[in-house]
Amino acid sequence: MLLNLSISNVVLIDRLELSFDNGLCVLTGETGAGKSILLDSLGLALGARAESRLVRQGTDKATVSAVFDPVTTHPVFEFLRDKDVAIEDDLLVFRRVVNADGRSRAYINDTPVSANLLRQAGDLLIEIQGQFEQRGLLDQGNHRNLLDAASDNDHLRTQTSELWQKWQAIAKERSEADEKLAQAQREETFLRHSLEELDSLSPVEGELEALSSQRQLLIHSEKLIQAMNACTQELSGENGIGGVENSLAEAQRHLATTPENVGEKLQPVIEALDRATFEIQDALSSLQDISNDLDLDPTRLQETEERYFLYQDLARKHRVEPEELAKVRDTIAEQLKLIDTGNEHLQELDRLCEEARSGYAKAAEKLSKARHAKAKELDQAINNELPPLKLERAVFETSLIIQSEENWGQHGWDQVAFLVATNSGSTPGPLGKIASGGELARFLLALKVVMAKVSPVDCLVFDEVDAGIGGATAHAVGERLSRLAEERQILVITHSPQVAAKGMQHLKVAKSLKDNQTTTTVFHLSHEERREEVARMLSGAEITNEARSAADSLLG
Repeated sequence: MLLNLSISNVVLIDRLELSFDNGLCVLTGETGAGKSILLDSLGLALGARAESRLVRQGTDKATVSAVFDPVTTHPVFEFLRDKDVAIEDDLLVFRRVVNADGRSRAYINDTPVSANLLRQAGDLLIEIQGQFEQRGLLDQGNHRNLLDAASDNDHLRTQTSELWQKWQAIAKERSEADEKLAQAQREETFLRHSLEELDSLSPVEGELEALSSQRQLLIHSEKLIQAMNACTQELSGENGIGGVENSLAEAQRHLATTPENVGEKLQPVIEALDRATFEIQDALSSLQDISNDLDLDPTRLQETEERYFLYQDLARKHRVEPEELAKVRDTIAEQLKLIDTGNEHLQELDRLCEEARSGYAKAAEKLSKARHAKAKELDQAINNELPPLKLERAVFETSLIIQSEENWGQHGWDQVAFLVATNSGSTPGPLGKIASGGELARFLLALKVVMAKVSPVDCLVFDEVDAGIGGATAHAVGERLSRLAEERQILVITHSPQVAAKGMQHLKVAKSLKDNQTTTTVFHLSHEERREEVARMLSGAEITNEARSAADSLLG
């Protein structure tokens, strides 16, 4: 519900703090007192268009804050959490600041937001129903959801949505398979030639690195052999000198002749010489193995290089790294397989797609039948509300039309619209276009009374709901507003004493002149003050005792 509205420097309002109770709150006051300014201010806090004309003359900015206290399970909290808006103590503070140049800033709980986000969140909390208001029930986009909410058919909607998603997933797979097949068929000649090239290479993962190493070895094989031969000669003594092995053996022999009591201290040296001997022998053996493996046949280098450069050429051709050629080969093979078996695959997807479509259509038909049944109940209930509201010649009807297949969706195939005919025999049309201002407000009231239990909106604001009516009709409007207020918070701007008398909270809007400036103020009326205000509404400027007596009768 709306707890508080704080207004600063908006048109005729200097500074105003309003608190609201649950139930029915009525706002009254003479014409021109500034009741519309309150609605404009509330609209600003809810994301309405900001205009420089709203800023009080002589000030640099206008500020409006609205505080809401929704139940913890209200969908607005999930919506705001998805938008990363901070929430504290389950209270929501909507604030709008409008500069004198018309530029504005918007906040929810001090988190800067766009005016559009402010409006989206506000739409979940409050509806303002006035002669020119195009939100809530006047938005045909809401009609299907409202009918479904009234129908209690969540299981049918869930089933329809799931089958729609299944159908669309298969249809997407079928479309992608068709596109892949067409692409493969266009490139068949290239693909077959590419597969032959790759098969002739038979790429193996990791082979390129081995080829590169072998190629470098073969390129420098002569220099390598020369270096190894020289090394072998130095180590083995083939160059005419003793050789490292002989020198190590001679050194060990000298140390072995030392006295026994001294030789123990030389034991680590002897062991090191033994290890060196083994290492030299191992090095000579490795040099011999490498020398034996080297192939100086020039055709071996040519074959290695041809294969190495074929890897590079095919990698450039397919715009991949050489190591990825094996995967490219498998992909091309799959594409060619698709050409050979693609039509059978498409036929199978067509069958699955038709099955999914049939399943969806059955679910959508069940959902549509449930909607039609509820629409009849809804139409009857709303039409029963119209005669007491001086709309006895009007007819309300819910239109359900099966849309063409391209417009089917997860919500089914129905287009839902609430239509009215204000005179017998006339063609029903959209609610917002057929009814006049006063009629529209009463139509909306009738709809709200019937659908009060299914709307998530906690607060409804009515303006001009009693326009052009009086007597018994005004009394009927008041009764319905009172009944609606049992379900949620209702704010109504009224000129009707019959409606005003039904309020649980009564606010009076008035203008005063101070320091040559006109200011709008709002007063919370006591019971006695309410009596005087209702009497004024009954009699006019001069309040008579008869008017007071009539006011007592209305106030009960």
